[in-house]
Amino acid sequence: AWLGEGEEAWVVLDRAGWHVSGRVEVPEGVRLVFLPPYSPELQPVERVWPLVNEAVANRYFRDLEEMMEAVAERCRVLAQDPETLRRHTLFHWWPRTKELA
Repeated sequence: AWLGEGEEAWVVLDRAGWHVSGRVEVPEGVRLVFLPPYSPELQPVERVWPLVNEAVANRYFRDLEEMMEAVAERCRVLAQDPETLRRHTLFHWWPRTKELA
């Protein structure tokens, strides 16, 4: 229900084994886009995961919900820091995120 009428969300996946399954039910309005094999340069977010992991590394969480909230908070902080995202992804178009924020 978070997509507007006629909108579509793309989920970009590499071809890692854990991203491929014959049993995935893709909801209406969601499109899976698979990258060519051995093309990590097309998935710049891979360089951002270590920044997200900082929120949970070497920490104890009472339950999964608490851990997920720590990750969500870290993502919110990173979303407000386009310079850090640009530095880690090395993509010139990240400055536009300032305009969109």
